[in-house]
Amino acid sequence: MRTGTGARCAWALGAALPFILIGPAAQAQQESAGPAAPGSPIQYPPPRQSLAERTLEDAKAYYTAPLHWDRRDWEYFGGTLAAIAVTHHYDTQARTHYVQGSASPLGPKSSGELSDIAPSAALLVGTWGYATLIGSHAGEGEAWNMVESSGLSLVSAYALKYMIRRPEPDATTNPNHWFGGGRAFPSEHVTLAFSIGTVLAESGNPQFRWLRRTIGYGVGFGTAYLRMKHNAHWLSDTIAGAALGAATAHFVMNRSGRREAAEDSEISLVPVQGGVMLAYTAEFPN
Repeated sequence: MRTGTGARCAWALGAALPFILIGPAAQAQQESAGPAAPGSPIQYPPPRQSLAERTLEDAKAYYTAPLHWDRRDWEYFGGTLAAIAVTHHYDTQARTHYVQGSASPLGPKSSGELSDIAPSAALLVGTWGYATLIGSHAGEGEAWNMVESSGLSLVSAYALKYMIRRPEPDATTNPNHWFGGGRAFPSEHVTLAFSIGTVLAESGNPQFRWLRRTIGYGVGFGTAYLRMKHNAHWLSDTIAGAALGAATAHFVMNRSGRREAAEDSEISLVPVQGGVMLAYTAEFPN
């Protein structure tokens, strides 16, 4: 398979994308900031956690989340299992579509382990690199959400792989051969693509939401297509990976959003006639 051109295009897209998506937001943030007014009250922002503390706290909340799920969460989980079951019914048809014309449906899978991960890596490296270059706190936070989402979801993906041990479609023609020593379910490439792509799609400047979603989810679905084309995964493997990556990304973004809202609040001592007044302020979205 000729992958050089596709990989170069993916890296170029990832490098250029932050200029489009982060730049306007960073510029608007800098323009809105101004010098503090003389005689302003003394402000005491809440203590900020270190990056390591926040990450460990998020990891603990992530892996214990099912213990605190409500009815709606279990409905989402049930819907995901139903979607995987439905697509599992079509695993053989999807596989047959991609291996038609090949000398043998079994044997070594096509090359693609590295090239299929290139678009996801390009989005992450491009976002983080440009955010660091221009000093955008929002962009750096978005990139870290990608890293955290990727790490949490990949740990879950590999745990499922070694528990379920489903053989890959290049090793068996039976999609119902579970616990057979393979590592097909779920697809770690698709999990990674959706954990990064979902953060890109649902973060940043709302003015570019359509572009972000097109690129972010496009990378996810494109990766799923490539993994099946390379006979590396069943259709249901990619659906499970997409659900895991997207769900983890939303979990991380929700945690990050609540943390930022808490850090936007502050306690102030406001001078008044005859003494001082303790004031608490917080910013709320419009």
